[in-house]
Amino acid sequence: MALLYLLWYNLLIDYYLMIKLRLHQQEALDVMQLQSKGQIIVPTGGGKTMCMIEDAKRQIRSTVIPTQRKLIQQIIVVVAPRILLAEQLSAEFLEHITNINVVHVHSGETHHLSTTKPEVINNYVKGKGHTLIFTTYHSLHRIQESGIDVDVIYFDEAHNSVQKNFVQATEYFSMYANRCYFFTATPKHSKTPFKIGMNDEDIYGKVIVNVPAPKLVEQGVILPPKVVIKKIDMPDDSRFKHEHDCDNVLSTIDDVDVDKILICARSTKQIVSLVSQTDFAYELQTRGYSWMYITAKTGAIIDGKKVDRESFFNTLNEWGKEDGKRFVVLHHSILSEGINVKGLEAALFLRNMDYITISQTIGRVIRKGSESKTYGLICVPVYDKVGISTSRKVESVIDTVFNLGQPAISVTK
Repeated sequence: MALLYLLWYNLLIDYYLMIKLRLHQQEALDVMQLQSKGQIIVPTGGGKTMCMIEDAKRQIRSTVIPTQRKLIQQIIVVVAPRILLAEQLSAEFLEHITNINVVHVHSGETHHLSTTKPEVINNYVKGKGHTLIFTTYHSLHRIQESGIDVDVIYFDEAHNSVQKNFVQATEYFSMYANRCYFFTATPKHSKTPFKIGMNDEDIYGKVIVNVPAPKLVEQGVILPPKVVIKKIDMPDDSRFKHEHDCDNVLSTIDDVDVDKILICARSTKQIVSLVSQTDFAYELQTRGYSWMYITAKTGAIIDGKKVDRESFFNTLNEWGKEDGKRFVVLHHSILSEGINVKGLEAALFLRNMDYITISQTIGRVIRKGSESKTYGLICVPVYDKVGISTSRKVESVIDTVFNLGQPAISVTK
């Protein structure tokens, strides 16, 4: 009787937390029900996290056996490239899945049990009910060492899994997890037998879902990008490089004339120099912009004050959702991949990037926002060889993804 009550209670909760899926998401879920392993290629902003969540809910529901009066424990693992993204995914999953045990396997601190010790993982999972485990590629091998059986594993930003240090654990779970899915917008392939790529079907399976970006633009799921190449004359005198950087960035901000701007800086040094050795912060404030930046070396800064990461991202998302709020956020690499920031309207590329990072960064600004937002603006100031190279790569990525409807595949030779 208690089991039946639990079944009906969970069904009721699922009803109230039900997500209205878009057509491409439902099609992906249908394929996942038929295929136990494979690659799911969805453009950035296409809602791949909701596919994971709904599949996990279905996995849990399918294990209730009322006639036998028992629950079959399910262990579900979600792998992310960074601790920050693992925490974000955890929050999103728990908005829609209730009454479940949660453990984080990485070196960060969370509101849940966080550990990298295999024996702690094993003891926590043993004898418990359904369990969600959030981890990073760096710590995935700890779950392998714990010896627990994994029912389903979702690799988010799966192109990261081809790195040398991550391949062994990836291959292990590809072989031994009951179900295994690799989600990305930017697959990474290999043309050499000495390096693993996502074109290795023994590990990654076939591409079972491939959603073209033009389809999502047509359906109004994401917005098309618009590229602006801004040519700038750069004096040869390196003594005034920081001032020239400041003037050029401010000039570009004035030209794009939008409220919420992401700046991809060349380095942490460039960011620190802009805000500490020039009038950049003052000039932003006179234009009505707040400013913030985050790097691995400096931590998080908002309007000149150091804050913890949680406060930084809470503020970033609040500002992103606030109509009329003007802000500039600078970073070197932390915000390029996976982090879901609402409301960003334009990205300024000040550094050279590979095709994956360019595609991921474009994805930060093509998410739908206010009704007045009709495209995501990509601006590349060109005043040296780096700018020229970046502009060519940006145009190539946009042609591949948004005109030809193909994923931005990078190849290791």
